Amino acid sequence: MREQIMGLITPTMAVVFIAVFLVMWWRGRMGNYVLAFAASYLFFAVGFGITHLFDTGSPYVFHITQFFYTMSTASGIWGLTRRAGQPPYLGVLLTIYGLAATTLAVAVVITSDIAPRLIIVNVGYGSMYLVCVMSLLGAQRREAIDKLIIATHAVMGAQFMIRPVLTLLVEQAIAADVYRQSVYYSVLNLSLALVSLMSAMVLVGACVYDQIRAVREQAEIDGLTGLRTRRAFEQDVVELLEKAKQEYLPVSLVVADIDHFKAVNDVWGHQIGDHAIARFGEVIRGTIRDTDIAGRIGGEEFCILAWNCDEEAAVTMAERIRRKFAEMQIKGMPDDHRLTASFGAAGRGEGEGYGKLFARTDSALYRAKDAGRNRTVRDGEKQGGVVTPINTGADDQGEMREAIA
Repeated sequence: MREQIMGLITPTMAVVFIAVFLVMWWRGRMGNYVLAFAASYLFFAVGFGITHLFDTGSPYVFHITQFFYTMSTASGIWGLTRRAGQPPYLGVLLTIYGLAATTLAVAVVITSDIAPRLIIVNVGYGSMYLVCVMSLLGAQRREAIDKLIIATHAVMGAQFMIRPVLTLLVEQAIAADVYRQSVYYSVLNLSLALVSLMSAMVLVGACVYDQIRAVREQAEIDGLTGLRTRRAFEQDVVELLEKAKQEYLPVSLVVADIDHFKAVNDVWGHQIGDHAIARFGEVIRGTIRDTDIAGRIGGEEFCILAWNCDEEAAVTMAERIRRKFAEMQIKGMPDDHRLTASFGAAGRGEGEGYGKLFARTDSALYRAKDAGRNRTVRDGEKQGGVVTPINTGADDQGEMREAIA
């Protein structure tokens, strides 16, 4: 009776964590990776329950429990890699499961000793966690919680490899009909309880961290453009400039301003002006790389930090944004009307901070405006870029022509 009660502690803990993850997913509106964590503990509870309640002397019990434990491991790995934006390598996990299941089938036929079965299945789970850790190590994001996740699952993988070997060195062979009375089963109960608790606490912590980060990022995102607000952008820029200094990487700044924007508001109204700002933000988001950051730093003024990018490459990026925006139709404006933007670009100098870099870039932007707008000017030259004629429909809009003139 005591063994039955002790054996139910682990699956009961799993059920509690299933509920926790489901509540976090539902109330926090979090990603599907949280559902994967819940599914992992569900499969784990089912697998452990089968092992504890059914006759371990049956040749089918180990196959069934191996399936559910593998589903638990695969679900957890999928959730972890999905959260980190890394591939889960499900094909590799399926191959490991296939090899382990085939070897297990042979071991069940050859001998009634459970020891070979334990080593086979545990080495399989340990190999899967090794795949998981290798995938997570390739992620770009590496916060403290991410490092803790990697360390935790490295420990989990190691204990699957080490625990059965050490235990069997003490106990030697284990008959199937006395498996639940063995030292190994007692060690298994204890280690699984500790490991599942440790893993769940880390995963819950990761979910809480993600929720806090999402709330913070939402507050730091400009609602009209989807880019960073000025404060959030400048904070990130200062951090990245310091990182670039430590890693000896080039970074460049691009400042952009929508041409004649006051006239757009005066002629067509602020709602159309908002549409123009939103579309310009859309162009920026669709052009920059994941490693770059962009923010709306004024009404119609934008700034981009190009990571690991020299001044020449930053000018090329600015030109792509300029050409795309000049060809874009703005909702509410006549079909033959197009807006343009002016750009300034500058590469970061040796030991230069954000203030000086921004001042040089902003100066290049003003030279672009003085030279006729709709162009990109790089730091150190009076004017540059290629001018694209703008058709404002001035013949039909006298007020617009007067505002631009």
